[in-house]
Amino acid sequence: MTEFDGLPVLRSPVAIAAFEGWNDAADASTAAVEHLEQVWQARPVTELDPEDFYDFQVSRPTITMADGETRRVEWPTTKFMVASPEGTERDVVLIRGIEPSMRWRTFCEQVLEICHSLEVERVVLLGALLADVPYTRPLPISGSASDAEAAQRYQLTPTRYDGPTGIVGVLQDACTRAEVDAVSFWVHVPHYANNPPCPKATLALLHRVEEVLDLPVPMA
Repeated sequence: MTEFDGLPVLRSPVAIAAFEGWNDAADASTAAVEHLEQVWQARPVTELDPEDFYDFQVSRPTITMADGETRRVEWPTTKFMVASPEGTERDVVLIRGIEPSMRWRTFCEQVLEICHSLEVERVVLLGALLADVPYTRPLPISGSASDAEAAQRYQLTPTRYDGPTGIVGVLQDACTRAEVDAVSFWVHVPHYANNPPCPKATLALLHRVEEVLDLPVPMA
């Protein structure tokens, strides 16, 4: 784990997380977190050391130019940023990364360790899946919560899915085992609109974020 001048003291923080890959049809969920990073001018706090979690032949590092001359290697990882939205007395921890290639349980332990250090009160997990739904209607959202009261409050349609899962499902299970309040929202993306971006799916997730935070999100 790499730290940026230590971890800050936050105000009643809520974490919002999304991961590229299997959990992110049309890049809808990571686009939602990226939008929040931009409109709330989030600042970097820390990131996970990618060496233990990624196969770099699958998630390759990239080379970028810095200052027009220096070439810098950027490694695939999971980053933690903090935002202080106007109109609320709480901070928001934004977690955006790539689904790990290996050591998922250790990955979840490290994510929760950082959340614990930041005194996060709730973890909101965003996902997107392909489904037989029309783009012409409001895209449905299913999900689950760590307690029945939260599921009822957010009017979550429980999923009946049984089968392989991604890091979002594993991380929510880890939250439950660690007795961390967690809720997940999965937007259903039409099969024929699976090429990113899918603004309608991203907006549907952002509206759910507004409900959890009780705070309007700029949508420009």
